[in-house]
Formats: sequence, C-alpha cells, structure tokens
Amino acid sequence: MKKLILFGAGRSATSLIDYLIEQAAKLKWQVTVVDSDPLLARAKVGKTPFASVETFPIEDDSQRSRWIAQSDLVISLLPASLHLLIARDCLRFSKHLLTASYISEEIQQMAPEIKKAGILFMGEMGLDPGIDHMSAMNILDSIQKKGGEVLSFKSYCGALIAPECDDNPWRYKFSWNPQSVIHAGEEGADFREHGIPVHVPYESLFQDCKSVEIPGLGKMAYYPNRNSLLYASRYKIDHVPTLLRATLRYPEFCKGWHALIRLGLTEAKAVSTEGLSFRDWTLQAVPHHDSTAPEESLARFLGTDKHSGLIRQLKFLGLLDSRPVNLGVRSNQEVLLHLMQEKLRMKSSDRDMVIMLHELEFERKNIRARLNSYLIVLGEDNLRTAIAKTVGLPLGILAKLILTNKVSLTGLHIPVLPEVYQPVLKELEEYGVRFEEFFN
Repeated sequence: MKKLILFGAGRSATSLIDYLIEQAAKLKWQVTVVDSDPLLARAKVGKTPFASVETFPIEDDSQRSRWIAQSDLVISLLPASLHLLIARDCLRFSKHLLTASYISEEIQQMAPEIKKAGILFMGEMGLDPGIDHMSAMNILDSIQKKGGEVLSFKSYCGALIAPECDDNPWRYKFSWNPQSVIHAGEEGADFREHGIPVHVPYESLFQDCKSVEIPGLGKMAYYPNRNSLLYASRYKIDHVPTLLRATLRYPEFCKGWHALIRLGLTEAKAVSTEGLSFRDWTLQAVPHHDSTAPEESLARFLGTDKHSGLIRQLKFLGLLDSRPVNLGVRSNQEVLLHLMQEKLRMKSSDRDMVIMLHELEFERKNIRARLNSYLIVLGEDNLRTAIAKTVGLPLGILAKLILTNKVSLTGLHIPVLPEVYQPVLKELEEYGVRFEEFFN
C-alpha cells in the first residue's frame, strides 16, 4: 500500500485533500494529513478509511522524520519557510517531495544530492507558480516545434473575488494566505520590454498600474511579479525581447495599495500600539496632520479629495477609526494584516475567482500572429475555492502520476517538461480547469 503524507490543511488544501482521498479509495493508498489544527484537518478529511489526521509541531524532528520515513511521497502546503525542514528529511530518507512554493536557495543547493538519491523534488507545482508554467510551456513548445519565433511573452494571473460577490471598495477578499498578500511585491520586480531590462521598486510597483482585457470580464489592472527574467532560460526564450509575468487586480486595489505604501503601513517597522488609535497609527507618516480632521489631512497627503474612492477604501479598512489598536508592539505589516483579515475576509456565501492570461506574439513563415490563452475558474463557496482547486489539483495529479509510475523523473525541477505538463493539464480539464485560445 502506497503511503502519502500532506503537511498543511489550510485554505489551499481543500480540493487537494478531496482529490487524494478519491484516488486513495481507487488505488488503495493511505493518506495522512498533518496540521496544527486537528479540528480543521478532520473537518476536511471527513470519515474515510483511506485518510487520517495527525497533529504535532512541524519543528518536532522526531515526529516529523518518523512520519516522512514511512511515506512514499510527501506534499507540503506549509509556509515556504518551513519547507527546508521537510526537504532535509525527504532527502535523508529518499522520499519524493512536492510543493506549490518557489524553490528557495537552500533547497536549490540540495539539487545534486536530490539527483544522486534518485528522487523527485518538484517545486512551483500550484497555480502561480505552477499552472502558469505548464500552460505557458505547452504553448511555447508548440510554437517552436512548428518553426515559430516568439517575439513577446506576457503572462498574468490573479486570485480575486467573483463578480457577484464583489461588494467592497477594494474589490478584493482573501481567498488564500493573507500574509502572502501583505508581502507581495516587497522585493520589487524585474522584466524585459523591447529588449530593455526594467526594474520597478516596491514604492512604484502599484503606481499607475497598466491594464489588460480579460474576455467576459473587461479591463483588469496588473503589476509585475517578482523577477520575470529568471524564467527566460527555464521557458527557453532567452532571446525574446519582451518577457513579463504579472499579477492581476482590479484598478481600485492597486490605487489603494499604493496609498498604504506611501503611508508606511506595509513596512516591517515595529510600533508600540499602547494608547494608539487606528487613526493615529494611520497618520504616523503624515506631517502636520490635524487629528480633528483626519480625512482632510489624509486626502491632502495623498493628493486626493476627502470624498474620493481612495479615502472610502481606507475608511472601509478602519484606518480612521478612533478605537484603540491594543496589539502591543507590532510591525506596521502586522497591524495592517489584523485590519485586513477583519474587513476583507470571505463570507460563507462568497465565491472566489482565478484568472490567468498568456499573451504571445510570434512569427512563422514571415507571418506575425498574436495568441491569447486564458483561464477563468470560479469557486463553489468559501471552502472549496477556485484557489484551492487550482493550487491543490496539480499537486494531487502529479502525486498520482508518480505513485502509479507514470512519471519517473528525478532531481529538482519545476513543471516545464512535457512529461509533467501534458498529463497534468489533460487531467485538469476534467475538473473544469481549461484554457481557451483566440488570435487577434
């Protein structure tokens, strides 16, 4: 009997757990879900003889290594900072490891040992990164095999709220890890445009965001995502003049987030919140502010009107409330996260939405063409979300392919190889994760 262990039963794990139990029943596997919250994990696992729940601190070397040693394959949906603990045990006991996270430098350094052990470590096997890589390579390989030359590659992805549940001035709700949203873009972004490398610092990342048309949804704003240039060689498009990977948001979100950056509220700077109101905390970077007319002070600092949509966004978060913060010594990021989790959480009746779009320009036989490939996935509710489906299913499908000997790849990889992306994309279509294409 094959044994599979999943670390993490949080927001992104729901569809993965459903899939693993479904496959375990067919293939007679045993699935173990490890999470710090046993009630959450048991609620997601339900009653089945093919899956069980364990609870122990991930830092407990004895417990962690014991469970990994007796497994055939490990999936981690824990925060990326904890993957290294699991990776070391997987290498020690020669176990396959799958994650949806970017590959860290520490794990990258383990690549020769992973290859030597004859095991597979697959990172970036979720949505973004993950489905973006697989769908992009599916198109790029097809174009290049037919003799086409790629001139421009742009890829966009966003986890947003479904249109019918879009009911706040930010036009955003948390459907995935809120801390990841808070930290998004901190390192700035790098990409290439018309052959020229471009770096955008965090302070400017959300300023004057450009827009792109999404079929059936209209215009979406986007901001560049991390370092797009890292994928030039991985996608085999080193020579392509324009290369961009970006995150999709509604325009209101980008304007609001740029204001938060200007106010210093996204900084890691520690602040004592003793005796501090949310209004005072918000205005800490506003010179000569008038505490009796906070909206005017804030509007003046941000170069807007006190009745503007931007001020409504900030008020919606409670940034001008007179109530005390009372969180002790916290970073500005932590205080902001506290407010946003309170105000931007999904209701039980809410549905989320995942959007992905690839825009390519290429030339073949002296004819230029523009190809658009897009994906729109809607969640069922606030538990079985679109983000849970699109992050979890690729991990589950690859796990099945490995445990049924359909994929025999070894070493440290991301999913850009045909032997991985072809069968995974094919099965994803059975679950409604399907791309549509059109030329323009």
